[in-house]
Amino acid sequence: MGITIAAVRSGDAIQCGSNVGSPSLITILREWGRIGCIGFGGPPAHIALFRDLCVVRRRWLGAGQFEDAIAATNLLPGPGSTQLAIFCAWRLRGMSGALVGGAGFILPGLVAIIGLSVLFLASAPPEWVLGAGAGAGAAVAAVALHAGIGLIPSSWRRVRSTHPLRWVLYAAAGAVATALIGAWLVLVLIACGLLELFLRRSRAPAGALGSWGAAPVLGGALGGWAAVPMLAAAGAGIGALAWTAFKVGALSYGGGFVIVPLMQADAVDHYHWMTDGQFLNAVALGQVTPGPVVHTVAVVGYAAAGIWGALLASAVAFAPSFSFILLGAERFDRLRSDRRARAFLDGAGPAAIGAILGSAIPLALALEEPWQLIVLAAAAIALLVVRLGVVTTLLAAALIGVAIALASGPLPTA
Repeated sequence: MGITIAAVRSGDAIQCGSNVGSPSLITILREWGRIGCIGFGGPPAHIALFRDLCVVRRRWLGAGQFEDAIAATNLLPGPGSTQLAIFCAWRLRGMSGALVGGAGFILPGLVAIIGLSVLFLASAPPEWVLGAGAGAGAAVAAVALHAGIGLIPSSWRRVRSTHPLRWVLYAAAGAVATALIGAWLVLVLIACGLLELFLRRSRAPAGALGSWGAAPVLGGALGGWAAVPMLAAAGAGIGALAWTAFKVGALSYGGGFVIVPLMQADAVDHYHWMTDGQFLNAVALGQVTPGPVVHTVAVVGYAAAGIWGALLASAVAFAPSFSFILLGAERFDRLRSDRRARAFLDGAGPAAIGAILGSAIPLALALEEPWQLIVLAAAAIALLVVRLGVVTTLLAAALIGVAIALASGPLPTA
């Protein structure tokens, strides 16, 4: 059954569903799968690829529609580029398009990262594999720093004329929480968002913030806290893995890299599914494989419970993204203009940026060998000064680690 998309801007109206010119589900699977295979470089690269496909080459969506889709998905917790992929497919073919497009975008990278997990987390991996992991892992703290710094300008521009001091305090709260109470970081993110919402509500004239149009979407994420008692009772088993994955998929704000501090405390410190070195490998694998960075959760799942753990963690982590689109996409125009939703994100967003920056500290402290510190410094220069790409930097660091392993140099303990 076809659906008609109302244009947000003049000239952007487009007929979808079964109408002439709309893509078939096979086409969506092929094109979204292609982007899932070549989508290295994180959300900026994914956005560029989807814009080139949907707006420039195929003209399935208007430029204004695509920009509004980015704005709406940026207001949601969880992996933004995944939600954009699902939302664009939903606009073209409804629910079936969303399911097919989302799967096409997610599955190629998921298969790749699970395969690499088997290799890197083997009980006795080859020396060169250990070296590659140690080298790439050494650069991860620099990648976190690079990711956090890249998010600062746009977030700061939104608040510098209204509440710059609160922005700094929220960011500091996120950084401190990452270092001290990593397992409960998500509580700090939500608290900062609610505090900003309360402050604006208390200072605004009656009705100035409008109705809670975002509640059906954002409320679904916050309502997930009702699952805490049940999952906590499961101890360190499947329930704990599901809860960790749920936090990654439904309660993370501020971009894909905020999942790192959310996962590290659970995977390494609390449940001991992985060592520090293995977690660094997991983050590096999430960066060098195509598709969303959230694929890192599959490595954590594999370490906790093998292949089935990887599949479970991935399913739980990505399920909220599909739910937000399938249940709330028709309300996205209201979400995009909802001042309360923006107020919440203006609190939670800076805290997430602080968390990403703060995660560089425990990631750096996890390094064991002196040569890894040299690789970390070189990676920081490559990313922040020379401005090399993340994938290129991580691959170069991995090659250095391989060279050291082949030369019988010291490697971190497994």
